[in-house]
Amino acid sequence: MSQTRHVPVMLQRCLDLLAPALEAPGPQPPVVVDCTLGLGGHSEALLSAFPTARLIALDRDKEALRLSGERLAPYGDRATLVHAVYDELPEVLARLGVPKVQGILFDLGVSSMQLDEADRGFAYAQDAPLDMRMDQTTGIGAAEVLNTYPPGELVRILRAYGEEKQAKRIVSAVVREREKEPFSNSARLVELIRDSLPQAAKRTGGNPAKRTFQALRIEVNGELTVLERSIPAAVRSLAVGGRIAVLSYHSLEDRLVKQVLAAGAANTAPPGLPVVPERYQPRLKLLTRGAELPTEEEVAENRRAAPARLRGAQRIRAEER
Repeated sequence: MSQTRHVPVMLQRCLDLLAPALEAPGPQPPVVVDCTLGLGGHSEALLSAFPTARLIALDRDKEALRLSGERLAPYGDRATLVHAVYDELPEVLARLGVPKVQGILFDLGVSSMQLDEADRGFAYAQDAPLDMRMDQTTGIGAAEVLNTYPPGELVRILRAYGEEKQAKRIVSAVVREREKEPFSNSARLVELIRDSLPQAAKRTGGNPAKRTFQALRIEVNGELTVLERSIPAAVRSLAVGGRIAVLSYHSLEDRLVKQVLAAGAANTAPPGLPVVPERYQPRLKLLTRGAELPTEEEVAENRRAAPARLRGAQRIRAEER
């Protein structure tokens, strides 16, 4: 495992967004949470850039925790690594006795390690067992989804999570083929998708299997359901003045993040009030205008940065008691 291969996406911009909250003087060292530890690139940069900060980092992938644990070992007890899914953040903080935090970072999607380890089955470019679980100790893999879900449910998943216009065609072929022999490896699925798409659909948007693989991965890991719970929970965990930065990689994630942050930044008063009471005032201030995109130079250096969208917000008001 070479750690040089992993280039954290939009790293400097994430650090810049979080810096005012992590550099502000306070009675206690600031706490920053990396909700998606992965190979530890963002975490290492946070510990290095903010020498007084304490880091709490979460990942559901035990192999990622082991590898990043080696990487972050020089920082000693400033780094606390936890085996958890990021919607478990409130429980993790309660267990560690941390009431509020100053910074939170999410880098959503698949980690570089998961894409690069062939036997995990995330990548459509190489043949591997169809697994796609981020935590291999729990849940069902992608092969079981393909082999057992009713056709209507598979169509829904491909449309909702992969935005795949040819979902019906692909699922018809999957159902026909799984009756002959259950799916176990990615190459057979990639070939089936290529064969079932019309020529015009194959000419645009890169590998024709990309959307189906994305949809299966989101389903297997419950990613959108987890995210729907995670972003509001993260906002509630921020101290006043604390900041959150979220990197998304497809429109479904970005839309969810945008909705939560926009709702927090909105005035919720009934129309017509001459003075808006405190409880209706916005809880968040948006730090990005829309979603920020990576620079051309960054995409040239790291092709996985291309679809990234970054949004940030600052907590400006406490919850009502």
